[in-house]
Amino acid sequence: MNIPFGSLWLAPFLEFGFMQRALLGCVALSLSAAPVGVFLMLRRMSLVGDAMAHAILPGAAIGYLVAGLSLGAMTVGGIAAGLAVGLGSGWVSRHTVLREDSSLAAFYLLSLALGVLIVSTRGNSVDLLHVLFGTVLALDDAALQLLGSIAAITLVSLVVLRRPLVLECLDPDFLRGRSRWSAVAHHGFVALMVINLVAGFHALGTLMAVGLMVLPAATARFWVRRLGSLLIASVCLALVASVVGLLVSYHADWPTSPVIVLSLGAMYAFSLVCAPHGLLRHRRSSFSHLQA
Repeated sequence: MNIPFGSLWLAPFLEFGFMQRALLGCVALSLSAAPVGVFLMLRRMSLVGDAMAHAILPGAAIGYLVAGLSLGAMTVGGIAAGLAVGLGSGWVSRHTVLREDSSLAAFYLLSLALGVLIVSTRGNSVDLLHVLFGTVLALDDAALQLLGSIAAITLVSLVVLRRPLVLECLDPDFLRGRSRWSAVAHHGFVALMVINLVAGFHALGTLMAVGLMVLPAATARFWVRRLGSLLIASVCLALVASVVGLLVSYHADWPTSPVIVLSLGAMYAFSLVCAPHGLLRHRRSSFSHLQA
């Protein structure tokens, strides 16, 4: 029996409440994590996001040990661990000879090892899968309220911090020397990154959370140059990948989080080759001087 193409797209979201909640969670994440990823990319801190995603693991694990699969306890634990690693590595880099990348690597590796140790010794395989890959198809009302709140806080904060964040991306030394907004912008941005990674952790897990933050921004960079366009394009790409990932996961019975990130990966690969600022354009430009 032939199934109309439209039904393949709409039916899961119309028939099942868990798909509707998963879609709402992904929309909230796309609206908040993708813009943060743009500033993360412009500040050349994309790998920092990956490190911080692993750094929240021990806090979430301790929250689980204290209160079980409690949304609040795991959220508070994850935010506390992420902020401790971010602020601790920043303090070490400012007061010692160690550069920021080295101090962050040391802090996040220790945090990751502690998290894996806690989960391995006190949890079970189900807990480990929950932490690593999230539960986007099992988001309840409390989780959706958390994701929506974090999205609202992120958008308002980015509007307030937009100017100092842009200046810090262009010339951090100038901002540090001329304005008191430098510390506010830096620490505020770290806090935004941490709470969005915690939100992503609940939906996509610690391994995949950073994917919805970094890949849309990197893909949008192949298509547009201006900051406003980058922010809009990254959100749109995250939304499209979330919908495609949810549908493919539903129809193929595959894990949802990896499929969403792989959808973003497919968009990245296509943009890398075909976008206006991708490989084909650079290839044509490199041979243009040979034309008569």
